[in-house]
Amino acid sequence: MTRNRVRLSGGADWQVDFRRRTTGRAPRSAMEIATVRRTLNHTLTELKRAIDRHWVAAAADLYALAWQQAAGAPPSETRQQRALLQSYKEILASRPWQEAERLQASSSAPSVRPSLPGRSTAAPSRPPSVSLAEKLEPVRSSQQQDRTKKTVAPRVRPAARPVPAAAAAAAAAAAAAEHPPRQAQPALLATARLYEIATGLRPLLEETAKDGATTSWPLIRKRLPGLGRLHPDDESVILWLVDEDRQAGQPLLAALVTTGNRQMHPRFAVIAEQLGLPCGTNTAQQQTTWSYEVLKVHQHWRHRRR
Repeated sequence: MTRNRVRLSGGADWQVDFRRRTTGRAPRSAMEIATVRRTLNHTLTELKRAIDRHWVAAAADLYALAWQQAAGAPPSETRQQRALLQSYKEILASRPWQEAERLQASSSAPSVRPSLPGRSTAAPSRPPSVSLAEKLEPVRSSQQQDRTKKTVAPRVRPAARPVPAAAAAAAAAAAAAEHPPRQAQPALLATARLYEIATGLRPLLEETAKDGATTSWPLIRKRLPGLGRLHPDDESVILWLVDEDRQAGQPLLAALVTTGNRQMHPRFAVIAEQLGLPCGTNTAQQQTTWSYEVLKVHQHWRHRRR
């Protein structure tokens, strides 16, 4: 198990692992949290300098490093730093910055393959595969070699090889169309990426609460650019991170994330219990708790401004 990943088991055992990976983690001391903040603030200062000077590569590395450092403390302890990271994310995703990134990448392309002193940089006159074949041939006279090349070349044309592969691919595509395979689960994300997604998701859920509505993960993916399909365990951790960042007394925004038919998410009860909201032991009690929490969320955010 890697250190920088939140791994939750599937099936009926995911709840136990979820508890162990969230509230079951070793608590951070005040000194450790202060160290995380100090290191993160230093990284944010360097990131701001890289953005001001248009150091594209350095800014990308510092942005990723900052999220890794932010994941070293609970979200409620790095609220200001993560809000600053969100503003930097908008800059790094803007069109002028992406254009500068392309220009710098194109200008630095020739330096990727430096030429050695005294060596010619001209392209080889023939492909390596041909010279390898010539090395394997027995020694012949120049006339025999010319005749051999003329007769052998048409039989080893590269265009003749893809034909069986193309036919096999077409047959596989036809079989997949008749019997589509079950979609595989996405890979689990790194902890830093989960923190980044949760930080961007919370404002979206707040807007959903102000509208008196609910949402679902397919709708969330449409509203968060670049967010692909997530593992169900990662979705649960993200919702836990969102509400771990809430102020004291605020209801759970995770209640607004429902299934496709606007019903209670099947994992809401476990997430809520880990956040201090008991949901009962049977489905009726959990359903009642969830409905009341949705009502509280709508009432709490109805007249609030971001």
